[in-house]
Amino acid sequence: MAKILSLIREFVKQNVVMTVALVAAIVTSFIVPPDRAYLDYFDYKTLTCLFCVLAVVCALKNIRFFYILAKKVVLLFRNARMSILALVYVTFIGSMFIANDMALLTFLPLGYFVLTTTGKENYMAFTFIMQNIAANLGGMLTPFGNPQNLYLYTKFMIPTPEFMTIMAPPFVLSVVLITLCCIIFVKPEPLLVEDEPSPLPPARTVLYLCLFCLSIVIVFRGIPYWLGLIIIPVVLFFADRKALKMVDYPLLLTFVFFFIFAGNMARIEVIREFLSMLLEQSTLVFSVICCQFISNVPSAILLSQFTTNYQELLVGVNIGGTGTLIASLASLITFREYTTRNPGKTGYYVKMYSIFNFAFLIILTVFMLVLYSF
Repeated sequence: MAKILSLIREFVKQNVVMTVALVAAIVTSFIVPPDRAYLDYFDYKTLTCLFCVLAVVCALKNIRFFYILAKKVVLLFRNARMSILALVYVTFIGSMFIANDMALLTFLPLGYFVLTTTGKENYMAFTFIMQNIAANLGGMLTPFGNPQNLYLYTKFMIPTPEFMTIMAPPFVLSVVLITLCCIIFVKPEPLLVEDEPSPLPPARTVLYLCLFCLSIVIVFRGIPYWLGLIIIPVVLFFADRKALKMVDYPLLLTFVFFFIFAGNMARIEVIREFLSMLLEQSTLVFSVICCQFISNVPSAILLSQFTTNYQELLVGVNIGGTGTLIASLASLITFREYTTRNPGKTGYYVKMYSIFNFAFLIILTVFMLVLYSF
């Protein structure tokens, strides 16, 4: 019994947001008892697209595709500043295509490897923090870069050119800010990284890249999403079953539980009127604030029930991923990775994390408020 309780505690500890979502769904289900309307809560296309992208990314990760690609990029540079910039940019670009959490799980170990093998551990906290910010903000440009993007893109049927136009200003400013931070806080010290041969399996690489392209076509509404739900799991079942096991199912369940919670909240008259009133004042500001307390994915699902101003909501739940440690699920991944590899430095990391993240949050929010005022 004690062992079971210990396993439950460990599971809850590793999946805090999913647990909170489950509790919220259960509590609101007592207020709004389950009925046929519950079936309309779920965005099945979002869940399918997210599953397909995550599954294919896991398969590519298993052949070390992203790690090898990133390492080649880092090897092009021979000093600390340019190598850390490369690590951050790789994470930034990676988040556009493989989602922010997968980008961090893939490229944070690479950052650790580069810094420890070259004796530059003093840049560890800064690099992890910049990679975290890059993952959260880099993913904002594409519909599949962040989970909340995929949901809002699908829910509001946002045209792809409009989506990218909305996100372009904060994206460009984020690139400038991240670049300046790396130039200012990292010295151009000599750096050597050994190049070890790391061949990719040609057949699997081509197969997985084709599946990845199929996932992207589904996201962009090129073919029906249910085709991906048939083709991708079947192919991976024979090619790489481990990838199917590695999918972040707690993230998918987090979406499911928050769909129930948000759907129930939208049917409670007092809550609906209150949240609608706050969003009318400033969708951007309120969505940014909401992210600081319940994270950006839940904020997107919840607030989308009470506003049609998807432009400001989309921007708010993306730049709102900076700030507190719980503002983004990806930030918790970075925190866990850093504290696991650097025990005893938790306080220092949290202080540095807060300084940089709140600086980014304030600058980006003020910039977008000024932009919207014209």
